[in-house]
Amino acid sequence: MLNSSYEPLNVCTVNRAHVLVFKGRAEVVEEYAQPLRSATDTYPRPHVIRLLNYVHVPRAVKRKISRRALFARDGWRCAYCGSSTSKLTLDHIVPRSRGGESVWENVVSSCAPCNHRKGSRLLTEAKMALRISPRPPAPVVFIHLAAATIPPNWRPYLRGYGLSSAA
Repeated sequence: MLNSSYEPLNVCTVNRAHVLVFKGRAEVVEEYAQPLRSATDTYPRPHVIRLLNYVHVPRAVKRKISRRALFARDGWRCAYCGSSTSKLTLDHIVPRSRGGESVWENVVSSCAPCNHRKGSRLLTEAKMALRISPRPPAPVVFIHLAAATIPPNWRPYLRGYGLSSAA
């Protein structure tokens, strides 16, 4: 689903997309070859839709932190050493025991050895540094997580959002 400005918003079902189009809230931008059929009518099967009215998306989107979204935001790599291990953990930059909150700006992906090495210390105390600047993930990260693969028809609309070449 695209905003009226062609900014990617989210992934929805074909049924939800059809309802939005049918109610006049969206238009079909890309469609599947096989149409939707009812007893009396035939409709385009939406693949990419665009909302007709702009939906304001606040830049500080308050999305709940999930490990999967966090790891995707950090490129499935440790924020400290850069290793790409399958044993990633969530680490609070300012430990919760020191008043750190569970917000996007205070959590990073960490491999188990780095997380253990840092423990409940601050970065300066542990003599460690971050390789990334933690911030809330772009909405397109959630699109990538919702769709196992990015269909070729979506790629033109995801250019500039970091997923145009994703498979």
